[in-house]
Amino acid sequence: MNKVSPVFWISLVLAAIFVAWGAWSPETLSTYSGVAQSFLTGNFGWFYQLTVAIFVIFSIYLIFSPYGKLRLGQPDEKPEYNTITWFAMLFSAGMGIGLVFWGSAEPLSHFANPPTGDAETAEAAKKALRYATFHWGIHVWAIYTVIALAIAYFKFRRKAPGVISATFQPLLGDRVNGPFGKTIDVIAVFATIFGVATSLGLGASQIGGGLSFISNIENNLMTKFIIIVIVTILFMISAWSGIGKGIKYLSNANIVLAVALIALTLVLGPTVFIMDIFSSTIGGYIQNLPRMSFQMAPLSEQHNEWIQGWTVFYWAWFIAWSPFVGTFIARVSKGRTIREFVMGVLILPSAFSAFWFAVFGGTSLKQELDGTNTGLTDLPTEQALFGTLEGLPLGIVITVVAILLISTFFITSADSATFVLGMQTTNGSLNPANSVKLTWGVIQAAIATVLLFSGGLNALQTASIVSAFPFAIILLLMIVSLLKALKQDAAKVEKQQNSKQHTSA
Repeated sequence: MNKVSPVFWISLVLAAIFVAWGAWSPETLSTYSGVAQSFLTGNFGWFYQLTVAIFVIFSIYLIFSPYGKLRLGQPDEKPEYNTITWFAMLFSAGMGIGLVFWGSAEPLSHFANPPTGDAETAEAAKKALRYATFHWGIHVWAIYTVIALAIAYFKFRRKAPGVISATFQPLLGDRVNGPFGKTIDVIAVFATIFGVATSLGLGASQIGGGLSFISNIENNLMTKFIIIVIVTILFMISAWSGIGKGIKYLSNANIVLAVALIALTLVLGPTVFIMDIFSSTIGGYIQNLPRMSFQMAPLSEQHNEWIQGWTVFYWAWFIAWSPFVGTFIARVSKGRTIREFVMGVLILPSAFSAFWFAVFGGTSLKQELDGTNTGLTDLPTEQALFGTLEGLPLGIVITVVAILLISTFFITSADSATFVLGMQTTNGSLNPANSVKLTWGVIQAAIATVLLFSGGLNALQTASIVSAFPFAIILLLMIVSLLKALKQDAAKVEKQQNSKQHTSA
């Protein structure tokens, strides 16, 4: 523990205060954080929309820019992990458990309550899948691309500490080591702690929901508490073994289970319909992408509220998650070129997410439209997936695979978070001490448990979203700082190449 930075203690105190508040008076925490969230989404929805659109434009620009040849490391360095393992780790940390949770639930929600038009129609089903793909597509991964690329570039090419504040060195110079830099890092750690704690609560709820579907186990608070305890023990064992073993092996297992779940659902479900709806959804997504990216619908109160409740909410939520996901992706991306990195982070996970929603969301919607498995829209969110799988042949088998996948995603996310929190609170150490990682593991589990028993889970989720507002500004400034660094380093490379050519001549 002697290597921790002041960020560790500041974050620890803030986390303790929030947990105490949530445990003592969840109603007031929910009220105040809810007011803050409503104010930000209601008055600054346009800011979130424009900010995330800028991230997308910037990411695409980097693919085609001369900077794409620069490497995240020294010029002759090779990637630390092979492409499949790299993709498995970044996908597991960035999206895994969320896709499983919302794969059926979100399209069903949009189907029952569409942004425009009549509910529970063929047109509503088409919009449901298009918007689910939009909410989990390139916009989300562009957020992660910006922060992960900045951290990886400064860490591996410029040998800076692997903390978020270090990415501001071109703008602030040595002042990044002062109060401003510490503030940036505390905001990042704060968002990670509460974002992951919320995910632990949601994951426990969905595992409990799956167990209640295949057994007589009741999905109550005690069941969720036992699940959190078991998962905490497992991810702490994984964290102790290090990133090269625990997270790597679990991430590969995630991909195997995810592919197995998709394959079973695709083969046993409405296969032709799924492939047709996937193709149609991709076309509609590309065709409507510019309009959806900037739309706020100010002349339609109902549509505007829907955008605030879903799109703006998601953008804020993923921005709040970006310090965690970005830091982890940066850690496993050493040696890749900027072009390779951006294409891998932006395109591959987005395509996988689109296919995921086509398989599970498409199956759910087909069952509702055909009347073969009605009532799915009335199920609790955490049970929507299992309700869908129950309507398929061998439903019990697929449900078991789904529960295993949720569990491994659950463990991987928590394991990755302990590593990231350790890294951010030890001045960017690539191998934080096990004592630091395990401390954060206990804190995450304790927060999730307290929130579940106090009823304050939604309030703390909202608190994490509120933290996205200042961090969105940080990310925009990060782009400016990164561009300045890229321009400087590209000029150095060009000068060195010209010098070599002149010498050889």
